[in-house]
Amino acid sequence: MLAVDKPSGWTSHDVVAVMRRILGTKRVGHGGTLDPLATGVLPILVGPATKYVDRLHSAPKVYAAAVRFGMETTTDDREGPARREAAVPSLGVGDLDAALRPFRGEISQVPPDRSAVKVEGRRAYAIARSGTEVRLEPRTVRVERLAIASWAPPQLRLLIVCGSGTYVRSLARDIGRSLGSAAHLGALRRLAVGALTVDRAADVGRLRAANADEATALLRPADDRLLDLDQRFRSAPAGELLGAWEAA
Repeated sequence: MLAVDKPSGWTSHDVVAVMRRILGTKRVGHGGTLDPLATGVLPILVGPATKYVDRLHSAPKVYAAAVRFGMETTTDDREGPARREAAVPSLGVGDLDAALRPFRGEISQVPPDRSAVKVEGRRAYAIARSGTEVRLEPRTVRVERLAIASWAPPQLRLLIVCGSGTYVRSLARDIGRSLGSAAHLGALRRLAVGALTVDRAADVGRLRAANADEATALLRPADDRLLDLDQRFRSAPAGELLGAWEAA
């Protein structure tokens, strides 16, 4: 397996297709979908390692997220049309951090209407696109860390450490509503999946230019050590971890 830094505009399957072509095998999968909007760590599994996908799904994940206040969208991110608008909250960082407390720990969350969640055998996004109202049930997810990296209205930059099944788009939407405002996800970068970190991820451009031997040399064994999250994501200041990341 290896970690790839997925670029914005690519689907997770686009990256899988590149690896299948280079390695000359169909036994390639990924360990956790990223929306086309998002960038960052996409675990790629090859051959027998594809059986490891469920283990990777359970690994903790780290995100850098930009929440934009003032507008809620139909997709809960910047790619959908506006659903409603509201005033940007005039809060200091301290008050804003206090307002985030209900979103830490075990929380109940309704997935976005435009998501891959299945409703009676159909994907929610397919139902929504057909014009039918989507009714998704809330689910319990775990947000281990939700820390403010910067607050420059209308944009809030967050560091998020969370468990499987967490939708950052839903977090953005619900944070906006909780403050009597409206918000959507403006940008998202996955910094880590377990021990796989973005600073050690392979660049897609270089992979596309690689031959089979060069790509194979990047692979590493899939084992449970890859599920252990680097402790810096649990303790280092959020602003330091996000660094100079520029949200769209």
